[in-house]
Amino acid sequence: MPRLEFFFDISSPWTYLAFTRIEAVAAEGGADLVFRPILVGGVFNAVNDSVYAWRENPNPVKMRYYFKDMADWAREAGITIGQPPVFPVNSVKVMRGCFVAEEAGVLVPYVRALFEAYWGRLEDISRDEVIIPVLDDLGIERRAFFDKINSDDYKARLRGNTEELVARGGFGSPTMFIDGTDMYFGNDRLPLVLSALKRAA
Repeated sequence: MPRLEFFFDISSPWTYLAFTRIEAVAAEGGADLVFRPILVGGVFNAVNDSVYAWRENPNPVKMRYYFKDMADWAREAGITIGQPPVFPVNSVKVMRGCFVAEEAGVLVPYVRALFEAYWGRLEDISRDEVIIPVLDDLGIERRAFFDKINSDDYKARLRGNTEELVARGGFGSPTMFIDGTDMYFGNDRLPLVLSALKRAA
């Protein structure tokens, strides 16, 4: 069975789009899907800081198409992607929290709920009052969650995944690897990922 790693940060709209389909792609391709939370800002700082220049001085022609393209993809996926007033958002707490949710067996619904909160309802997912209802809905104990994400262990896990992605040639979110070395970047590469999985299987 091929191994499909999905490196992701909830702060990326394109990652939200890929997240809606990655489980189906893994299932159809007969792959073992492994979710790998990262902090995409750390990746940008290390190897892709041109993102910041683009944000500061966007090309208006490209931006018009960017928003059309995203709306088309969101319609196709059956989700809502708006323009959060807080962007970029500090996703460090919710991304560390992915490890807590994984331990509780609710990683996928946790991630989905936070994608919906940020991109659908345009809520600031860096704020505890936005995170807490997600925890309550999923039965994750609040105090334990915040104690864990503030511990050195959980900080190190997120930092380790982020540094690993950079070391393996990644430069953003979502990044996918098949069997450790075959890398794909971006929501629109999922058809290629599926084809590669079928070949690998």
